[in-house]
Amino acid sequence: MIQLKIDHMKTNFYKYIIIALLFIPFTSCQEDDVLPPQSEAQFTASATNVKINEVIQFTNNSQNATAYLWSFGDGTTSREVSPKKSYQSSDVFLVSLVSTGAGGSTISNMEITVSPLASFTVEDEENLISGTSVQFTNTSLGAMSYSWSFGDSANSTSTDENPTFNYDDEGTYTVTLTATSNAGSDTFELEINVAAEPIIEQLYFIDYSDELIGKLILDGSGTVSDVFNVAGMSGAYIAYDEVNEKVYWSNFANDYGLNSIWRMNLDGTNAEEVISNLNDPWGIAIDNTNGKIYWGDSDGTISKANLDGSNLELGFFSASGAEWTGISLDVENNKMYLYDYWIEDIYAVNMDGTNAQIIMSGVYGYSMFVDTVNNKLYFDEQNSDKLMMIDLDGTNPIEVNSALPTRTYGIAIDYENAKLYYSGRDTGELYKSDLDGSNLEVLKSGLTSPRGIFLLK
Repeated sequence: MIQLKIDHMKTNFYKYIIIALLFIPFTSCQEDDVLPPQSEAQFTASATNVKINEVIQFTNNSQNATAYLWSFGDGTTSREVSPKKSYQSSDVFLVSLVSTGAGGSTISNMEITVSPLASFTVEDEENLISGTSVQFTNTSLGAMSYSWSFGDSANSTSTDENPTFNYDDEGTYTVTLTATSNAGSDTFELEINVAAEPIIEQLYFIDYSDELIGKLILDGSGTVSDVFNVAGMSGAYIAYDEVNEKVYWSNFANDYGLNSIWRMNLDGTNAEEVISNLNDPWGIAIDNTNGKIYWGDSDGTISKANLDGSNLELGFFSASGAEWTGISLDVENNKMYLYDYWIEDIYAVNMDGTNAQIIMSGVYGYSMFVDTVNNKLYFDEQNSDKLMMIDLDGTNPIEVNSALPTRTYGIAIDYENAKLYYSGRDTGELYKSDLDGSNLEVLKSGLTSPRGIFLLK
């Protein structure tokens, strides 16, 4: 029994040894066949819709990888782990990441849409002026077409690449440019400030002998241009309606009783006769506050009407034997000042024709101008060939030009610059001086017979 048991144990031992020996190579073979884990390419982007030159941060989230190759779709590549990238053209780009590890390589893709970058500049942006063309320069990137909106009241637009535009009025305008490509569009806005067109002062005058209304540009160039031919309707006096921007002039070129008052636009268009069948109208004056025109005539009467010629009041004031030449209004103080050529008196009269007072006698001439700012009255005095200035009550006479070699039909004042303007019928000249007559300048010579004037600022 004992021997049988021992034999049985040996048999089991050998069996275990054999099994163990058989198992060892089988196990070793299994361990040799285990593969490394597969790489997994993964990434994210900080943005998938960007503009040209906008930086994108790519973040690599790959697993089981030790090497990376990026392809950005525009011909550029990178081996960085998490690179940054910007595009210089507009398109849809396919970005690929190949991640490689011991277990091999995998790839991940993503589309990036790159829109154009809209931008523009404005030539001389700090000095934009209404009435002058503004040049816009397109600095957009990556666009194929453009749409401009200039922000004016007319909603003006353009599809030009580099347009110019003229703003009629001063103001602040928002200019918008939309730049478009196949991949999208981008919009850029810029607020611009347009200043009012600087007004170059002009001195309008009527030349009776040449039968024209002209203007002298007061820029120092001495440039004179013809505004309107008044042949057959010429006179000696001119006035300006600054509210409606109309030029009025008196016409005494026709027979007595057939004369008139005309008006036109500043550029000479739309000339029309507003009052007809008058007896030699001379000096005229505009009351913009009440919409009236006043005039005197050689019959010694003062008349008025609405600016369109309606509501005519002929001879609402008269003085026996007088012959009115100059007339000037002080609307604020309800006064009109009248120059009598024949009896040689200067009158101050209420604007309704009441309370007439002679404030100076023994003087005669052709023009007068009431300076409502300094309470002075300017007039030419032909008895002594002088340009004079007095207080509005007729006192304190002062010689402005003590050797006036001409008859003056027009006087005007530039209050902003404290300058006096007047005409010289006989010299054919236009003048400027300080209000006291000093610093006299000849603005223009060589004219034929300049009469009435007004200053446009």
